[in-house]
Amino acid sequence: MKAALFDMDGTITDSLESIAHSCNTVLKEFGYPEIELERYKTLVGDGAETLIRRALKSFDVSDEDQIRKVYKRYLEVFEDGCLYHVTPCRGVPELIEKMKAKGMKIAVCSNKPHAKTVKVADAVYPKGTFDMVIGQKDDIPKKPAPDMALMAAKEFGVEPSECMYLGDTNTDMKTGIAAGMFTIGVLWGFRDRAELEEFHPNAIVSTAEEVEKFLDM
Repeated sequence: MKAALFDMDGTITDSLESIAHSCNTVLKEFGYPEIELERYKTLVGDGAETLIRRALKSFDVSDEDQIRKVYKRYLEVFEDGCLYHVTPCRGVPELIEKMKAKGMKIAVCSNKPHAKTVKVADAVYPKGTFDMVIGQKDDIPKKPAPDMALMAAKEFGVEPSECMYLGDTNTDMKTGIAAGMFTIGVLWGFRDRAELEEFHPNAIVSTAEEVEKFLDM
């Protein structure tokens, strides 16, 4: 393998608290109840706007004007809240170091807004860890479209088949497979084995250490 592409939330960062804290702060401002932390595992993964839509759907809110207002406020709150209690996922920093020692290029491909993706990557991992960081932008289709992943492969000058893509949700499995990459589902994130297996990735792993056996493919 010549490159590894990682999802961010739940794959390289334990960031559920940051998302839940910001979203619950905004929900309270608009008079809605908080949503329990564990529930956020099923709300995240498809971008900030989808997160807000799913959260408000819990309260039978479908008014587009209200959704836009809550979404706009969430982006404002998340500007400072995106680092709240965020830590690297266990074993991932060591895995990335081993990948880099083998000469592999490393990228992050996330549906988190681009500026926040860069901010979190720079804060949680040492400078120079990632060769490319891509977050959600208006001019790039968000995952599960393969555009982000293919953009990284092109930037690195490698074929998609020479890349591994790692993520923790069905969105990530669809992304990696659509991009033609060796797709690995990780179980230390937000979703369970059954969800990942449904999309038939090349492998499913429980720990970062298990990924090492695929590095020399």
